[in-house]
Amino acid sequence: MARSGLEVQKAAVKALFLREIKTRFGKYRLGYLWAALEPMAHLLILLAVFGYVMHRTMPDISFPVFLINGIIPYFVFSSISTRSIGAIEANQGLFNYRPVKPIDTIIARTILETVIYAIVYVLLMAILGLIGEDFEIINILNLFLVWVLLVLFSFGVGLVFMVVGKTFPETEKFLPIILKPLYFVSCIMFSLHSIPKEYWPYLLWNPIVHIVELSRQSLVPGYYSDGVSINYLAYCSLTILFIGLALYKNREEAMLTS
Repeated sequence: MARSGLEVQKAAVKALFLREIKTRFGKYRLGYLWAALEPMAHLLILLAVFGYVMHRTMPDISFPVFLINGIIPYFVFSSISTRSIGAIEANQGLFNYRPVKPIDTIIARTILETVIYAIVYVLLMAILGLIGEDFEIINILNLFLVWVLLVLFSFGVGLVFMVVGKTFPETEKFLPIILKPLYFVSCIMFSLHSIPKEYWPYLLWNPIVHIVELSRQSLVPGYYSDGVSINYLAYCSLTILFIGLALYKNREEAMLTS
């Protein structure tokens, strides 16, 4: 019985996912546990370095909760976007098999990064709850929707980066660099309300600001940021996803033959 195109793609993505996780983490002594330990260690270092100072400057909110809901969404976006750039070269030999397409590699990497950071997020928030940090799940549906839109936005940017990086190889080193400034202008280490209001229109063009602030609103009673909108986030996510898919569709054959 012939399989449908969707079933073939599902099988290809599953195989690529297993290959990806084995390639990245199978060589470590701690094995796949390192997938969660690596980003957790990064976060714990930041908490240790900045926790005391920020606790004194932000007494009305738990700084660990504040930071985790800023930096993990950024890590999800950054990891999916940048790992998409080299996805074709890393799996070049697999494209000899007709069922495997370049987009499957990005889907597999997106799923892997999302699973890793979702596990880290749940573990860290659970630990914070056990040690008595103050937060409350006010709107879990809103939090889930924000994460879905975050993944779609990151996937769309990843598609654009993959196509541009493959079409213009000299940009592969440049593309990750343009994401670095977003770390400092996405309300990760500060809240939107700590910025003078006249600068808000510039910051609110950035979809990651909406992701971060909406995540915090879903968990911290009394935390509210004027100007952030899940509708704007959805518009940006779907727009960049459409652009990414259109670019990929237009360049798919050229990427396989170049």
